[in-house]
Amino acid sequence: MFVAIAGNIGSGKSSLTRLLGKRLGWKPIFESVDDNPYLDDFYRDMRRWAFPLQVYFLSNRFRSHRAITEGSESVVLDRVIYEDAEIFARNLFEIGMMDERDYRNYRALYEVMTDYLEPPDVLVYLQAGVDTLLRQISLRGRAFEQGISRDYLERLNVHYNRWIDAYRGGTVLRIQSDLVDFVNNPEDLEQIVHQLQALLH
Repeated sequence: MFVAIAGNIGSGKSSLTRLLGKRLGWKPIFESVDDNPYLDDFYRDMRRWAFPLQVYFLSNRFRSHRAITEGSESVVLDRVIYEDAEIFARNLFEIGMMDERDYRNYRALYEVMTDYLEPPDVLVYLQAGVDTLLRQISLRGRAFEQGISRDYLERLNVHYNRWIDAYRGGTVLRIQSDLVDFVNNPEDLEQIVHQLQALLH
C-alpha cells in the first residue's frame, strides 16, 4: 500500500506520517528538511533561490516516489511530488519570485518525471486554516520558518484547495486538521485510521 500525506506548511503532515507508520506498521518516509542545502537561503532570498530549491525537491521526491512504487513495502509518504509543481512553484512564479523561463523549464521537467509515476493508493489532504498553520509553525520552532507571512500561507492554501478539487490521481481523504488533534487524542487518530482502511479495502 502507498499512502501520501499532503498539506500546507505546518498542517501536521510529518506528525501524521509518523503516527500512521507506527500504528499500521508501515514505513514512514519524510520530507527532506533538516538536510536540505537550500531552505535557509530560500527564506532569506526567495527570488535568488526559488528555482534551485524547487529542482532539489523535485529530484528528491521523484526518487522517493519511484522507490515506493517499485518496492514491496507499504509506505506512508510525507508530501507528494505533485505539491511542488501545483502549489509551491506555481505560487513562486505568480508572485514574481521565479521567472517565466525557469518556471516553464521546471514544469517541463516535472511533467516528464510524473509521466513515469503511479499515484498513491490514497492521498490524505490535511486542510488547515492559517491560524492553525501559524500556531503549529511557531510550536515546532524551525528558525528558517519563523518569518513566513500570513499572506504567503493564505496564497498556498488557495493553491492547495484548487489543486485538491481538481485532483484525479486517485482516492482523496480530506481531514480538517483545525478540528482534530491526532497527535494528542488517540480517538482522533483512530478515526483517521478507520477512514483510511475503509478506502484502501
